[in-house]
Amino acid sequence: MMTIINKIITLILVPIYFSVFSPTHPIIVLFNQPKELISLSEHGVGSDEDPVYLTAHRGLHALAPENSLPSFEEAVNHGYYSAECDIQLTKDNRWVVIHNAEVDGRFCEYGKIADLTLEELKTFSYNWGANLWKYKDSRIPTLEEYLDVFVGTDTKPQIEIGIENYDMLSAIVEAIEERGLVNQAIILTYNTKQLAAIHELNPDIELWYLVDEMTPEIIAEAKAIGDNVWLSASYDKNTEENIKLAISEGINFSLFTVNTVEEAKVLYDMGVRYIETDILCN
Repeated sequence: MMTIINKIITLILVPIYFSVFSPTHPIIVLFNQPKELISLSEHGVGSDEDPVYLTAHRGLHALAPENSLPSFEEAVNHGYYSAECDIQLTKDNRWVVIHNAEVDGRFCEYGKIADLTLEELKTFSYNWGANLWKYKDSRIPTLEEYLDVFVGTDTKPQIEIGIENYDMLSAIVEAIEERGLVNQAIILTYNTKQLAAIHELNPDIELWYLVDEMTPEIIAEAKAIGDNVWLSASYDKNTEENIKLAISEGINFSLFTVNTVEEAKVLYDMGVRYIETDILCN
């Protein structure tokens, strides 16, 4: 009987506590609801001959909890070009898929990833408002579980490394290699040294350099690492001049995060074909 009561307290009162009493966990997180996807093709943006290539930001989290296996499965089912995830390291050195270094109000439990083992994290459940029960059996994925979603699909796994670490980079590369995803996977980070280290481990894996503004210096840094290095740049921080510069320099790039048809159309007309989004679809 006490077990049932404890579970009720965990599922209801704990998320409310962290939502209300922490400024980083607004109460709206507790009432997170599925969002309506907005079709670009229905609004005349892109075509079959010249499409917009969409990355699902933290998975298709308009329809399922962010960075959860269901959110990545939804991205595959909806035909996204790629599905971005974030990874952190557990206490026992396992890469897990979660954005923040701490488990926050998006979950029914709380703690620092680096202080928890994988076994402990696997007891944590998603807090997704009225749809909490739909995902009650979903758990924080390991990197390997995330990659398994993309085997045999056309959607690219896109892995953002959330911490500065070099000892465990080989585990990421090996997990990609073991699943035959070398020519499909993308690894991205703000850290050029990490990108260079991964390039040394396997030069065939596509790398994206996360940046704010696209400048001549940034473009040169990316090109110095290798031919298959893209830029993943902030939509808010880049002007038309920056975008024209990247295009003229011949470097591939994607912009994040673009969530309106109007923004997507302006970018498309400027020549941008790769964007990261929370709610847009083709």
